[in-house]
Amino acid sequence: MANTFVKNDLHIIFHTKAKTTDVLDKDLTHLHQYIAGIVKGMGGVQIEVGGMSDHVHLLCSLPKTMALADFVRKVKAESSRWIKTLDPHYYGAFAWQEGYAAYSVSTSVLPKVIQYIRHQQEHHKVRTFMDEYKAFLKANGIDYDERYL
Repeated sequence: MANTFVKNDLHIIFHTKAKTTDVLDKDLTHLHQYIAGIVKGMGGVQIEVGGMSDHVHLLCSLPKTMALADFVRKVKAESSRWIKTLDPHYYGAFAWQEGYAAYSVSTSVLPKVIQYIRHQQEHHKVRTFMDEYKAFLKANGIDYDERYL
C-alpha cells in the first residue's frame, strides 16, 4: 500500500497530582485551548477538551506517527509547564499524576462522548471523579487494583 491511513480516536483522562494545586475556574478554558494547540502541534486532531479543576478529558485523534504514551506524556508536560507561567506563585507546585486512562472511541459514539465532556459540571454534581474513573475502567473491561487509583 502506497499510503498509510490511520484514524485512532481516543478518550484520554488525566488528573492533577495528589496534594497539588487544582486549576482555577478562570484558567480552565485557556488550559483546554492550550491542550488543543499541543495536540494540533503534534499532528493530532483535537475533537473535544474539557474537564474540571482537577482533571482533563481529551477526545482526539492520535497522530499516526506517535505512540500513545509519548503523546500523553508530551500533552501533560507541555500543559503543566505552560500553566505555571500563568501564575508562578499559585501554580508553582502544579503537576499532573503520572498515570492516565485512554480508551478507543468508535466514530459512531463520538457525539455522545463530546456531549459527556461538555457537561462535566453536571456529571460531577452527582458523581465524584473517582466514581467516574472506576465506571470508565469497568465499562472498558480494564482490571485495576483499588490501591493504585
